Amino acid sequence: MSEERPDPPRRRSRLRLILWTVSAALVLLFLINVLFPDLDFSTEERIAVLRVEGVILDAQQALGELKRYGDNPLVKAIVVRIDSPGGGVVPSQEIHDAVKRIRDKQNKLVIASMGTVAASGGYYIAAATDRIVANPGTLTGSIGVIMEMANVEGLMKKIGVESVVIKSGAHKDLGSPFRAMNLEDRTILQNVMDDVHSQFIEAVAAGRSLEIKDVRALADGRIFTGRQAKAAKLVDELGDLNDAIKLAADMAGLEGEPRVVEPRKRFTIRDLIEGQVGRIIPNLQLETGIRLKYLMAF
Repeated sequence: MSEERPDPPRRRSRLRLILWTVSAALVLLFLINVLFPDLDFSTEERIAVLRVEGVILDAQQALGELKRYGDNPLVKAIVVRIDSPGGGVVPSQEIHDAVKRIRDKQNKLVIASMGTVAASGGYYIAAATDRIVANPGTLTGSIGVIMEMANVEGLMKKIGVESVVIKSGAHKDLGSPFRAMNLEDRTILQNVMDDVHSQFIEAVAAGRSLEIKDVRALADGRIFTGRQAKAAKLVDELGDLNDAIKLAADMAGLEGEPRVVEPRKRFTIRDLIEGQVGRIIPNLQLETGIRLKYLMAF
């Protein structure tokens, strides 16, 4: 009596079912990874790392991550890794204020770790944290405000173009690139600059527990190395990111090697398009109007 063998069509059907199941599982894992990149089922206490990198133009991503970490009871401390020359006044202030809220209202420890550069708006953010750790060669400081405007009046005259402005008040076209700035214009803008500069000085004085007069003496836009900043009491300790994480773990009372988490970079179609276009078309920025910046000029 011959041994019975599985029916070939039935065997192929079973193989197809296995392949479809494996494929579906892989697709599901891919979708979870794309849609929920930070999904974590671990119950282990951890240190979160938030990176503020490049020119600070918008605060929304940083604010969202700070809120998520602030609301997560498993996150015992946040290390803000700053590698930025600063940027816009408002986004720098928004991140600064969010760090303060997490410290004051949620009693969560926040440590600043400075990279290659953490100046102007980057330092403004660091001033809100519990402790600041910088590398000896970090460029920091640059406590000040800058406003840059172009004047194309001479060029327009050369090419025979005339600007026609109809305005409701004497200062409605303040900072216009189409006319020369007069003394009254400059006085108004300088007063605005001085007020925003004072806000920076007050934030540093409050965050670093320093006298306003002592901060004002350092707030002329100069930069410091990390070692110089430590001597000037603008920085607490010298060290790298790992030192900052260890400090955060120690201050938070975590024993052993701390679990470290940080948001994964979310890749979007926009990133791809901007990356490809950036290779072909140079990044030309023509800013119009009045823009205040906590930015290290370079």
